[in-house]
Amino acid sequence: MKKLFVILSLVLLPLAGFANEGEVELESANIDLTDHAAMQRGAKYFVNYCQGCHTLKYFRYERMQDFGLTKEQIKENLLFDKTKKLGALMDNNMPSEEAAKWFGTAPPDLTLTARRREGGADWIYTYLKSFYKDESRPFGVNNVVFPNVGMPHVLMELQGVQEAVVETDEHGNKHIKELKLVKPGKLSPEEYDQVAKDLATFLTHVAEPMKLQRQRIGFWVMLFLFVFFVVSFMLKKEYWKDVH
Repeated sequence: MKKLFVILSLVLLPLAGFANEGEVELESANIDLTDHAAMQRGAKYFVNYCQGCHTLKYFRYERMQDFGLTKEQIKENLLFDKTKKLGALMDNNMPSEEAAKWFGTAPPDLTLTARRREGGADWIYTYLKSFYKDESRPFGVNNVVFPNVGMPHVLMELQGVQEAVVETDEHGNKHIKELKLVKPGKLSPEEYDQVAKDLATFLTHVAEPMKLQRQRIGFWVMLFLFVFFVVSFMLKKEYWKDVH
């Protein structure tokens, strides 16, 4: 019995870790993967604010044609390294060893973030809105969704500065009740919400560019299997009708 208890504890331990990750209630991004304009804006924000540190090493520049950008638009506005071709992967020139010294760990590749994180687009959307001022952190900010995150708030000039409103429960435990905007950025809260949504839309597309096509194909495959099942069942009845 003791051995069984130990085995069950080891099996359920990862599940407990997942439960702790999901304590923060994620906001709904309500993205639309057919909204090409949102993906185009998201690509612009990623290249200008994120790509300096983060890569999309499984996604090529030319794939942005999938959501309506022309080769010329990609070359002129999104491909800053003119030595690269459209078929190049969306990486950067930051050396990982040096980045690990600067940030404590090398900035992760974001290609599969929308698939890897529980909540997908909702996680990205909420994360981008959840930075707040914290002087105890190396870059002066923390994040509700990703506590003790090791990166600056690169979109601060757009969103502004938020402070955490902390409350104490009956057990003496402190937790963040809400985030309050104390210094506005260049954008209104509504405009910044759209920026976060655009980035979530773009990164969700990047994580699985063929998702919509896969869903369409899946519908026809299931329809074929249903029709095939009906025909097979009727054929079986015809074959076996004289056996009984």
